[in-house]
Amino acid sequence: MSLLIKNVQILGGETKFPDRADLFVVGDRISAIGNFTEKKAKRVIDGQGAYLAPGFIDVNTDSDHYLSVFDNPSQDDFLRQGVTTIIGGHCGSSLAPLLYGGLESIQKWADTRKAIVNWHTMGEFLAFLDRKPLAVNFLTLVGHSTIRRAMIGEQLRNLTQNELIVFGETLRRALAEGGAGLSTGLAYVHSRGTPYSEIKFLAGIAKERNGVYSTHLRTSGADLGGAIDETVRIASETGITTLISHFMPLVGAEKEYEAALELLGGLPREVNLRFDLYPFETSVLPLYAFLPLWVQNGGADVMVSNIEDGWMRERIMKDFVPINPKNFVIAHAVGNPALHGLSLVDLMEHYSVADYKSALMRLMLSTKLRASIFYKNINTDLIRKGITHPRSFVSSNSASLLESRKFEQPERASKTFTRFLELVVSENIMPLEDAIRKITAEPAQAFRLKNRGSIREGNIADLVCFRDIEVKATVVNGEVAFENGVFQKKFSGKALRYYGN
Repeated sequence: MSLLIKNVQILGGETKFPDRADLFVVGDRISAIGNFTEKKAKRVIDGQGAYLAPGFIDVNTDSDHYLSVFDNPSQDDFLRQGVTTIIGGHCGSSLAPLLYGGLESIQKWADTRKAIVNWHTMGEFLAFLDRKPLAVNFLTLVGHSTIRRAMIGEQLRNLTQNELIVFGETLRRALAEGGAGLSTGLAYVHSRGTPYSEIKFLAGIAKERNGVYSTHLRTSGADLGGAIDETVRIASETGITTLISHFMPLVGAEKEYEAALELLGGLPREVNLRFDLYPFETSVLPLYAFLPLWVQNGGADVMVSNIEDGWMRERIMKDFVPINPKNFVIAHAVGNPALHGLSLVDLMEHYSVADYKSALMRLMLSTKLRASIFYKNINTDLIRKGITHPRSFVSSNSASLLESRKFEQPERASKTFTRFLELVVSENIMPLEDAIRKITAEPAQAFRLKNRGSIREGNIADLVCFRDIEVKATVVNGEVAFENGVFQKKFSGKALRYYGN
């Protein structure tokens, strides 16, 4: 297969190219860059002066959590915004290794009863993915909760010394077989009480292979400072490349967020700590996140039992954190499609109740907490400050779902990278070349994606051609996967292995 992309302005190259150039691809590699009036190719794209950049790298995605890497292999929402590589396994939950074949750690996102699991190790999972069609490249971290819950079930306790040793060896094997590092979801019920010593021990194992440590912070809001200090300490004491997942400026905690940005900006260069965020105001939260923290003290069955207890229910409703019912919309409720898209205001009418706390409790009871919520809780003014920070990456923190499930997707699922570039161009928040590096070369370096993230001869041909912030073509491993608004039915993506050493 040969591909000739003509008459483009190249961004993200390791050297300076002429204002207009041609790029020639043979197989999955960039073969030559220059002015090729005589070259012939099986496929020709005339860029007509558009920009050509390396394919964008989304460092934090959920297509594995929603199992859509299997049922929606086109991953078209990523392709249409120029993303060629997605990274999963975040927030402590990955699809491997599965010690006993269970998917407990992702059940807050997906109906795991529909999954057919025929792998256990990371190597077996990646080999399984090799045999499946996939239109983007996929790299995964190793989920802390995935292993922990397989080992001790729904118990909320510290690991014994022997259990920690077993955990460490399980992690070592998963990393040796291609896992990109370790992720934790410290804000979630099953991981919130994880001691610092356990995280440091496991992060140290990931560091042995120059892996990445990604964390969903233990606390946010007014308690953000403590969670940031913990993460800085891990990064400093282990030396591991560290990523704070979806680090968003929450409404009501703006001062804490700005203080954290200042602290991160002042860290020594040798502390390799980054964070990712998206340019939108809406979070996607599991319904149980709206319970008071003291109720989130067990697995789903325990929490449901608590809300079903009449005496306990009164106390829970009294302690509900104040929310704006207009900003609360049901993204998905398992087995309750009639609820999809309803706001909490709508639910008050639906349940014929006068206050939102009663409607929220009725929703929790009827769904048994198996629902996800769109909630507007992000300060959009501070997003610009975060997104221009020298330690930030851009991510969708989302999945690309089947058309029948698009109602579950936040807007950022298909527009994160184009919205970012729109901000860059329309508001001049940073030079365009710097913006491209932030979503290509820098994440490629952090995740050691060899021969990706920049345009040079010999590199993998992951490319995006765009004009006026509209993606004209996305090329994955040398194949045109998306062009002129249409998925080209090319499944040239790969399950990537991470070999940091």
